[in-house]
Amino acid sequence: MEIPQDPFMLMSFINLKLRDYYDSLDALCEDLGLDKEQLCDKLKSAGFEYSEENKKFW
Repeated sequence: MEIPQDPFMLMSFINLKLRDYYDSLDALCEDLGLDKEQLCDKLKSAGFEYSEENKKFW
């Protein structure tokens, strides 16, 4: 599956998937074949942090 490259679209895409389909970021990354560290780094460089408690990037 191809994911959005724009950080804002990517954040929205990941949050939607987390809200509707996955129990955790780890499960999402495993299922979609994404490197969790790279994903977090890309979103962090755009100013987004992952909240484990809220299960979303913001």
